[in-house]
Amino acid sequence: MLKRVLTVLMLSLSFHFPLSEAQQSAKIPRVGFLAPQGRSLPLFDAFRQGLADLGYTDGKNIVIESRFAEGHYERFPEILSELIDLKIDVLAVTGAVTARAAKKSGTGIPIVFSVVVDPVADNLVPNVERPAGNLTGVTSFDPQQAAKQLQLLKQVVPGLKRVAILGDQGVSEALINAAEEQSRTLYLQPQRLRMAGPNPDLEGAFAAIKQQHADALLVLEEPVLGVHATEIAALAARDRLPALFAPSRVAAGGLLSYGTSQTEAIRHMAAYVDKVLKGAQPDALSVETVEHYELIVNLKTAREIGVTIPPEVLKRADQVIQ
Repeated sequence: MLKRVLTVLMLSLSFHFPLSEAQQSAKIPRVGFLAPQGRSLPLFDAFRQGLADLGYTDGKNIVIESRFAEGHYERFPEILSELIDLKIDVLAVTGAVTARAAKKSGTGIPIVFSVVVDPVADNLVPNVERPAGNLTGVTSFDPQQAAKQLQLLKQVVPGLKRVAILGDQGVSEALINAAEEQSRTLYLQPQRLRMAGPNPDLEGAFAAIKQQHADALLVLEEPVLGVHATEIAALAARDRLPALFAPSRVAAGGLLSYGTSQTEAIRHMAAYVDKVLKGAQPDALSVETVEHYELIVNLKTAREIGVTIPPEVLKRADQVIQ
């Protein structure tokens, strides 16, 4: 009887210890997330939610190391070095400036990007179908986005002739050049203003806008402008200037938010991170384009600045802020 009990006990222990060792040796993936703006921007929450939808829970079966540059691009090398030292398995970045810094770091860690205007023009990948190297990701770029935004402003602002276009001096000129060109095709007179971060002279910019008698303001979807979006919206409201932001800046309080959805693009970025964690190589994942548009109308701001939103615009809106 004693021999039988000992045999059962030994068998039990032989099964128990290998399982325990396997559990202890199972590696929880570690993902780095780097954005050029601040934590308040909803993109990180969208990224976490995108991973959660795929079955990942931060702190349980995945660890997300998040970092935010707050518009201080000069900090990218330091932050990237810190993330690399944490032995991350994949790095998720938003914006071309961030992606270029990550690529320049020379790390062999897989990099997945999103919120990039043109990954080929920005020298991130040689080809969207065959990215090559250790970078791939998602772009929400529509070459005609500025034209669509300006057409919306023309609907909302009767007699619109002059439009101020606010850009970020720290990024490439591709976006602001396209916006200028497309404004002229709509018979509008563009006023180009590029802000230098991390502390842009917004008061000076709005003084210049007032001097040129701009009828509306188009705020481009670029990093420094995202960091200071609330201040920009407040200055526009003060000057009773109709301002159009990207959907990701809806909380800033501008009159309109319209453009391709960064939130949707970030969810797709989370799906790419999942594929890489499951063994896919970045150069085997073609860059995906997501062109899901969102229109948000802020009636509270409309009342404050004395603008009447046409019924046809309200009917199109995905969200109306009262």
